[in-house]
Amino acid sequence: MTIVDSIILGIIEGFTEFLPISSTGHLIVASQFLGIDQTNVTKAYEVIIQFAAILAVIFNYKDKFTFKKIDLWTKVFLAFVPIGAVGFIFSSQIKALFSIEIVAIMFIVGGVIFLIVEKFFIPNETKLIDDVEEVTLKQALIIGFAQIFALIPGTSRAGSTIIGALLVGLSRKASAEFSFLLAFPVMSAVTAYDLLKHYHEFSDANLMTLAVGFVVSFFVAYLTIKLFLAFLEKFTFVAFGVYRIIFGVLLLVLIN
Repeated sequence: MTIVDSIILGIIEGFTEFLPISSTGHLIVASQFLGIDQTNVTKAYEVIIQFAAILAVIFNYKDKFTFKKIDLWTKVFLAFVPIGAVGFIFSSQIKALFSIEIVAIMFIVGGVIFLIVEKFFIPNETKLIDDVEEVTLKQALIIGFAQIFALIPGTSRAGSTIIGALLVGLSRKASAEFSFLLAFPVMSAVTAYDLLKHYHEFSDANLMTLAVGFVVSFFVAYLTIKLFLAFLEKFTFVAFGVYRIIFGVLLLVLIN
């Protein structure tokens, strides 16, 4: 992997991790188009850029990472339990799903669902929860079960949680923010697991490449979180639904 490859993948990870368009799907596609083999060293690189994205959440929501917010984090970790359990039990089956065909199909399916939810299922906006701290335990658990679908490549962790949050009565902004916070335990668990599994690969990795990817991913993720929230103050998720459908169709055309 070259420095240019590292910058490209760092930008993709940072930009797509918190948007409902599947960072994993984009990284799989980008790696194949760049001709980057999925080696253990590549896995080590992915651990680094995921960790950078986690830090971006912490820096954006420093006020939420205190003991005073224990009630909020109880709900966040409750929402983490379903995907943590299912991901652990069915890890080998989930790995077997990784292919561009499945990514493309799930991009399209997810896009259609976003358009349907925006059109028919979002409740009266005057009654929506606009503060993540007002989310109930029941709502948090339902969002957690919705997140399980993110185990299918191309579905999007952010997309699954946002759809779940919209359907239980959160505003677009609160849905996005709960998704950001929920990314912390999910991505921390995934990163810790991958780090334990591939720690010995870091000695073989190009440290400069890793450093560049880390810095790029962090700053892009940090800015993306802020810009995404600003976007949702004026617009809906329709644009993301349309993008997902177009991207999925293009993938199917390119691989056939």
